[in-house]
Amino acid sequence: MKILLVEDDQATRAMLERSLGDYHVVETATDGQSALGLVEQFDYDLMLLDVGIPEVDGISVCKRLRARGCQMPILLLTAKDGATDRVLGLDAGADDYMIKPFNIPELLARIRALLRRGRTMAPAIATYGELQIDCVINEIRHGQQVLRLTPKEYGILELLLLHPQRIFSRAALIDRLWELDESPTESAISSHVKAIRQKLKAAGASQDLIETIYGFGYRLRSLNLLTSTSPKEIAIDQPKVAAESVSSMMLELWARFKDSFDEQIDVLDQGIAALEKGCLTSDLQQLAKQTAHKLVGSLGVYGFPQGSIIARQIEDLLQLPEIQLQAPAISKVAQLVTALKQELQREPALTQTAPAAIAQSSDLVPCPLVLVVDDDQLLTDRLKAEAKARSLQLEAAANLAQAQQIIESTIPDIVLLDLTFADSNENGLTWLETLKQHYPQLPIVVFTARNHLSDRVAAARLGIQAFLQKPIASAQIFQAIQTTLQQVNAQSLRPQPAIAGKVLIVDDDPIILHRVSLMLSPWGLHVTPLLEPQRFWETLTGAIPDLLILDIEMPGLNGIELCQVVRNDPHWGNLPILFLTAYQDTKTIVQAFAAGGDDYIRKPILEPELIARVLNRLQPEQIRRQQFAAAFIDQSLDINQSHDPEEMA
Repeated sequence: MKILLVEDDQATRAMLERSLGDYHVVETATDGQSALGLVEQFDYDLMLLDVGIPEVDGISVCKRLRARGCQMPILLLTAKDGATDRVLGLDAGADDYMIKPFNIPELLARIRALLRRGRTMAPAIATYGELQIDCVINEIRHGQQVLRLTPKEYGILELLLLHPQRIFSRAALIDRLWELDESPTESAISSHVKAIRQKLKAAGASQDLIETIYGFGYRLRSLNLLTSTSPKEIAIDQPKVAAESVSSMMLELWARFKDSFDEQIDVLDQGIAALEKGCLTSDLQQLAKQTAHKLVGSLGVYGFPQGSIIARQIEDLLQLPEIQLQAPAISKVAQLVTALKQELQREPALTQTAPAAIAQSSDLVPCPLVLVVDDDQLLTDRLKAEAKARSLQLEAAANLAQAQQIIESTIPDIVLLDLTFADSNENGLTWLETLKQHYPQLPIVVFTARNHLSDRVAAARLGIQAFLQKPIASAQIFQAIQTTLQQVNAQSLRPQPAIAGKVLIVDDDPIILHRVSLMLSPWGLHVTPLLEPQRFWETLTGAIPDLLILDIEMPGLNGIELCQVVRNDPHWGNLPILFLTAYQDTKTIVQAFAAGGDDYIRKPILEPELIARVLNRLQPEQIRRQQFAAAFIDQSLDINQSHDPEEMA
């Protein structure tokens, strides 16, 4: 797939190019005017658009494209974290919105969801004879054998598999799979196709599956049977980007761009010097403010979450009017820049997670407290040694009694819990159940040598965020901790025009059902609440909703399973589905998007964000929904009439 990345910050742009380049063709623009020109000349499958770009800002770019009738999915990236900013982006026509610094696996999951929507909900897994493509993990198999393809070979075969009846010319393949500054000859395409054929033959293909249509191009050879499958469960044990490869990539990029961060700090120093002398020009103030804004996003991405928080505070101070930029504010800016310099002397914490919601006050966010409950002294000592470098506080308890004492005095931000203890008969699951009764919102990560399915099911039902299997590397443990600590922050929402539509929400919490109904009803939406997921199908087919909201953890059936049920039915394959859940871990987010979800909102519910995302899913699809509802009713009438005794006679 071909992505246009519009980002003016060089370091962030390079990181995104590297992260996406293994799976997609990425072309870049550094300002809004260039982006508009590229979209006029070339076809893209998705635009990744920064808001604060020169020439034409991202919001205006989005509005202009939508005004021209452009339907390309647009994902906005910005360091602005207010709910009002999100709503402005969604109102402008964006399909999704992520705040810098962002989590790379979640970003990739959201991109995959938007690309699926752009391909009219192509299935996560599709088969063509013995060929099978898994679009979630970017893997193609022939029978049971994985094909070892280069990125370009994968791209060619992916296009052919997802469009099995379409002929792709060599020029079309070059346009979709190569960047502008790359100009392969058409003979190079022939070489790639030849390599694919050889690998298919080596994997056991009994016939040449790629057909050459002379004078036109390539397509898959016609088969008698073409099936698409959506498996009942798509397991994703690891994020799309492995922690080790991400760390290696980020170290390389940090070494490359460290000097550019120093240059940005110099700009802030110039601003402070001008402030102290009373000669700060509006241009220099604007430049310093823009520099701090860029650092908010790029520092968090490059492993300096605390640096991102400091940069946010500097940006807020630099936005003050001149009359308020007096001695106290100047002194505060100078202190923050000094703290930022000290932060950049540390080694980057190379875990790809978004920091906790950035503080709105001038105080820095304290390091999260992790309680480790495990009797393995060597393991806890090793984790303690690494925790400080990862901006975490860590306290250890060798048994459940000690853990209970610690929690009664200080509530940790997250608990890392073993299920067995060598010197006692203590049961971690029993304690976990008690803990969840008293502290239902406390995140829990289980890591244990026990590997029984019953343990995993019991822990999942108690609402844990992750289940880790010993032995496990400390880096993976910290990655799970950091992922679980992600949060989303939002503020107030401005009013929007009402829109007619029907929403079905499925949740086993009656309070949530009532609250969501109260939120959405004033906007002209008819909300059908469903407390019992076992009645889902009859309620769905009776209500014929325009949008579906699913909780994930429910008794008997979970939301991801219900999403897969919907996507398996051709009548409901395009129904917008929004997950509303307390789960914040990257694994669950990726699973939700892989199952066919269109959006993901975390509890506790932020009313402005929920309304904005619901209306964004409903407004562009009104005509299609009306046509679908009419077709569904017509088909129901046809079925009823076909059982009429007189007609049968």
